This record gives sequence, C-alpha cells and structure tokens, in this order.
Amino acid sequence: MVVPESDEPRETVGDVGEFGLIRRVTAGRRQPATTLLGPGDDAAVVAAPDGRVVTTTDVLVEGVHFRMDWSTPEHVGRKAIAVNVSDIAAMGAVPTGLLVGVACPRTTPAEVIEGMVSGMWQEAARAGAGIVGGDVVAAEQIVISVTALGDLEGRAPITRGGALPGDVVAVCGRLGWSAAGLAVLGRGFRSPVSVVGAYRSPEPPYPAGPQAAQAGATSMIDLSDGLLADLAHVATASSVAIDVQTSQVLVHQRLVEVASALGADARHWVLTGGEDHALAATFSDPAAVPQGWAVIGTVRRGGGVTVDGREYEKPPGWQHWR
Repeated sequence: MVVPESDEPRETVGDVGEFGLIRRVTAGRRQPATTLLGPGDDAAVVAAPDGRVVTTTDVLVEGVHFRMDWSTPEHVGRKAIAVNVSDIAAMGAVPTGLLVGVACPRTTPAEVIEGMVSGMWQEAARAGAGIVGGDVVAAEQIVISVTALGDLEGRAPITRGGALPGDVVAVCGRLGWSAAGLAVLGRGFRSPVSVVGAYRSPEPPYPAGPQAAQAGATSMIDLSDGLLADLAHVATASSVAIDVQTSQVLVHQRLVEVASALGADARHWVLTGGEDHALAATFSDPAAVPQGWAVIGTVRRGGGVTVDGREYEKPPGWQHWR
C-alpha cells in the first residue's frame, strides 16, 4: 500500500467510526453553485437548470481497477471521479454533482480513505463539480462507487447511435498511455512517471464533450475499454461501419520508447488500450471538428470496425469476465 511509513500505530476507519470519517472527508470543502444542499442531510439537492439530469455510475474494485501497491490513495480517488465525469462529458454535458460510496475493511488506515477522498475532491474541482453526498460501509476489500450528475445546458444529448455514413471520426485526449503505464507497472517498474501516472490517474478532456456537442457531433463515446472496442459500440448503436486509418492515429514517441524497452507494440496500446478516458465523436462536416480533436477515420455503410480496411486480428479492447 503506497502510504507514508511510520512506527506509530495508524488509526483505522474502525477507530474513527462511520460518522467521524464522514465529518473528516467533508468538513471545509467548497461546493460549486450547482450544489444547493450538500452533504449532511438525508439527500442532497443539485440544481438542474436544463430541466434534465444526465447521470452515470461506475464501480471500481481493488485488485481489478486499481492496486494499492501501484497507486497512492489520492491517485485512486482521482481515477474514481475521472472515469465517471468522462461519461458525462461524452453525452455533451457538464458535470454538476457527484455521489460517492466507499466500502472497505474495518482495519483500513483512516489516512488511506482520507487520501482517496482528497483525490476525489481535487479531480471534482478540476471538472467543476462538487461531491454532494454518499455513503461508507464495511466490506472485505476496497470498493468505490461513484454516481455523477450532469447538465446538458439546453442541448440534445449526444448518444452512441447518431453516427451517419460519410461522417468523420475524431478523438480528443491521450490514447494508449494508460495501457503503457499498466505494462510498465506489471513489469515491476515505476517509471517513466508520465506513463505510469496516466494509468494511476487518467486526465480526461472534460470540456471537449460540450465543445463537440456545440460543434454538431452526431455521436460520441468515452474511451474506457479501448479505441476499437468503444468505436464498435458506436458502430452497433448507429448501424454503421467505422474504419480507422492508422496513418492518422498519433503514436506518441514516449510510447514508442516504452514499447521498445518492453518488447511491446505501441500502436496496439493506442488502438486497444483502455482507461485513458479520451473521447471519440463523429462529425458530418470535417470543417466543424473542434480544435484539439484529431480526425482518425471515417463512417461508412455496413457494420463493425476495421483498421485500414481490414479486421483487426488482435483483441480490440478490455472486456470483463473474459
């Protein structure tokens, strides 16, 4: 567990107690204007100026989505918020509030949970949202559940089902970095820090979602399971075919260097690596693709996802229970 070493016995969550822990992680925190009533009551009240609420939930399980010997508590907390808010952005919405549930063993050091929640508040602030409530319970391992709320600001939601033949496919955010970081950690290394850090706490481009919606995106998705795997969801929902052109997909030199050192394929990381939480969207007018987005492919009639006109021969991304 990546926490400061000390000879002093550490206070556990069992020592602090449920309500003591809640007071510690909520006291003195600033809330955005969208929080009308924050933590402390039976439920929170969050403004919904648009009249509609976009909502999503993700669950992170220790040993599956994070390892405490690979990440600090702050990293884990930031990641828990990022994976949820990126889904809000993928609908073209802005985040307004977050509900956090944490389950952990009684013997968990209180500083670990406090560190996680501190990281959550940091990432929530970066996204412009507040943590408005949640729950803490006992469990045999650490499990984090986050529900994110968002506002469409009067726009229609951008779903996976709107891509049209003739559209271009564009992405915003880093691709392959988290997969590279996971590969590095899996070999027992802790550097390069920039690559390992991308796995520990991804940095989704939150403003890019509403930006794409305003620019006329026809479909959009958060890239959590890998570029090809997630584009397959768009292709299925839209009843279209998508072709990715590798000549247009950026493979950062840092990833090339890491892949060379590990005997891996950097391009495979970029095409299939999950947990970067970049965004992919389709646009009918190539000239409308916003600054910061890169065109990487096209939408055609048919079905499925191809790479340079051919089926990709390796697994296209992450799937649970496989």
